[in-house]
Amino acid sequence: MSIPTNNYSRAVHSFKVPIDLLLLGLILFSGSGCVESKSDADHQVRYTGALRSLMAGDLQATSSLDSLTSYSNLYALGAQEGLRGEIQIFGGESFNSYVDDGTITLDREMNARAALLVYSQVDAWRSFDIPSDIATKAELEAYVKKVAAENNISTDRPFPFLLEGRPTSLSWHVIDWVEGDTEHSPAKHKNSGLQGRLNDQEVDIIGFYSQHHQTIFTHHSTYVHMHFKTKDGQLAGHVDDLQLSKDLILKLPKQ
Repeated sequence: MSIPTNNYSRAVHSFKVPIDLLLLGLILFSGSGCVESKSDADHQVRYTGALRSLMAGDLQATSSLDSLTSYSNLYALGAQEGLRGEIQIFGGESFNSYVDDGTITLDREMNARAALLVYSQVDAWRSFDIPSDIATKAELEAYVKKVAAENNISTDRPFPFLLEGRPTSLSWHVIDWVEGDTEHSPAKHKNSGLQGRLNDQEVDIIGFYSQHHQTIFTHHSTYVHMHFKTKDGQLAGHVDDLQLSKDLILKLPKQ
């Protein structure tokens, strides 16, 4: 049996208001679930490439730094394409290092291509004194997690941190992989290129903490990945080990 057109029109009209209200409610509900808090957005960690891919011999670029020049307050670390140097960015300033004729050279331009890159935008930082009984890299890792949790930074998601001051010692390397070498290991990555140790020298360190990114942007034995630059901007690279001092300051994204 056919429904008269005039009755059908009245039926649709009679449900118009509640349907509109229902749709509005769904939109508002969906929107509230998708909105990211400002504190989360300010220090969201992004990355391209993965350490396990590098270990498998894939050294091709996954991103280019010139695509990030519009990012404000950028902090980043990583490895250059072909594992021919390290990437360090502090507040939008690059201190990318590579080996040239047996010496470390710093490139201050944002034009490197990265095989691995971890980055975040942080508008403001909050400082924390590191207790004198925190001395080793492992103790620092636990302390970073503790202070973050106490200051409403989720430790279930990755976040950046800074260290500033004079560590008792800092062991470092700048990778310079031999083209064509297909045998990769953490030890070979560390010993390829140039290595050294700084003693009681003022540095800035950029680090990323994550409990869920081992073999992606942290090594399998740690939850942190750190790079450094000297305060005078003459040297920068990957942090292999760290002995802390009472003069070191921890900085976390300000909430």
